[in-house]
Amino acid sequence: MASSNFHLVGVELYFTDLPRAQAFYQEVLGLELAEMQNGHHAKFTTPAGFICVERRGVEDYPSADKAVLFLEVTNLSHAIDRIGADRVIKRGRRGSRAWAVLHDPEGHNILLLERTAEQA
Repeated sequence: MASSNFHLVGVELYFTDLPRAQAFYQEVLGLELAEMQNGHHAKFTTPAGFICVERRGVEDYPSADKAVLFLEVTNLSHAIDRIGADRVIKRGRRGSRAWAVLHDPEGHNILLLERTAEQA
């Protein structure tokens, strides 16, 4: 099956403390809140799709806990300055692409990737 048959539209992560998760994604990452159901979930929009944070246990078909979000940013240094360098776990470069990792309140990895000139 060709990979072009699929287009990522969103990601959902489970959280024990939903209000803390919502605050992180909204206030720290600055994502726009698109939808919210108190005690159940909060959904945020990004240019590439949505990120939904859901309270653990509300779904009757739970998934495994392992998750990594890959978020592309125009300027990694500016994104880190806005988020706070103290939140960055690790930084690096692979070829011409800079990256940084931070954790959300539940410990999920968030990998920030700097957009290269070829990708702009």
